[in-house]
This record gives sequence, C-alpha cells and structure tokens, in this order.
Amino acid sequence: MALRLSELLEPDRISLSLRAGDREGCLQETAALLESHPHMADFSEFRRELLERLRLDTTSLGNSVALPHARTRGVRQIILAAGICPAGIDYDGGPPPVKMIFVVGTPPDRPGDYLGLVGSLCRVVKDASSRDLLLAAHSPEQFIATVQALEQRILGPRLR
Repeated sequence: MALRLSELLEPDRISLSLRAGDREGCLQETAALLESHPHMADFSEFRRELLERLRLDTTSLGNSVALPHARTRGVRQIILAAGICPAGIDYDGGPPPVKMIFVVGTPPDRPGDYLGLVGSLCRVVKDASSRDLLLAAHSPEQFIATVQALEQRILGPRLR
C-alpha cells in the first residue's frame, strides 16, 4: 500500500513562502523545517547528504515540482517537509521553474517507504489542477487538507 503524503505532513514542516531565490537556498530553507523533527537523528549529516544527492543528479520531477531527498542514517524514520516558491526558481537550468519542493529523508534500510512516498507524490501532483490547488493554499493546514482531498480522489479511501 502506498505511503500517503498526508500521513507525514505537519503544519510546522510546511512553508508557503520560501524566501530564497535559488535552488540551494530554497532546498536548505525547506530542509531546515525538519531540523527539530523527532525522527531526525543528525541534521548535519542529513543536510550534507541531501546536498550531495542534489549535486549527483536532478531531483526535479518536472511540472514545477522537485523532490530532493537523502537516504541517510541522519533520520530514524521517513520524514517530509514541503516548501512553496511562489515566484518559482530556476532549479536545473531549464523551464519550467520549480514552485513546490518536497524534501524527504529516509533511513537507508527503508527504500520501500521512499518509493511508496514518491509514487503517491507523483500521482498527487500529476495534474495541473491538483498543483494549482496546492499552490493556492493559504495556510499549512489548508495545504494538508488539499493533499488529503487529492489523495482521497486519486488513491481512494485509506484502508486500515
């Protein structure tokens, strides 16, 4: 069963107005939302591995969405933060500009969690109308409620 974004998102781990104007700045600003997360074991290691992963290859999913991530011992369980760059940023040197960043940390021994989350995220942000709804959120709580509604519509009801 796919891991749902709404199960990992928390209001204090979402920024609807990132201030940085470049890729690394927006990435670091979003990652900083996870520094005090209870599942964060070593933020310095997490940040270092996140930036290293960014240097290796693109983490852009296209459609103005990026998913920088790190598989690291710096986290105990999968964690997630979201950031919105209202004006968009040049992420990989080409269009379109990235407006949504989802930063993920996952332990190295839990690749299934990461893959499940990526699958859910890709389905949720696939359609322009869904992305527009997320970008229009006026509060972190509304952002989470929108994610939940999209998951319900796209992934179906959560089976417990």
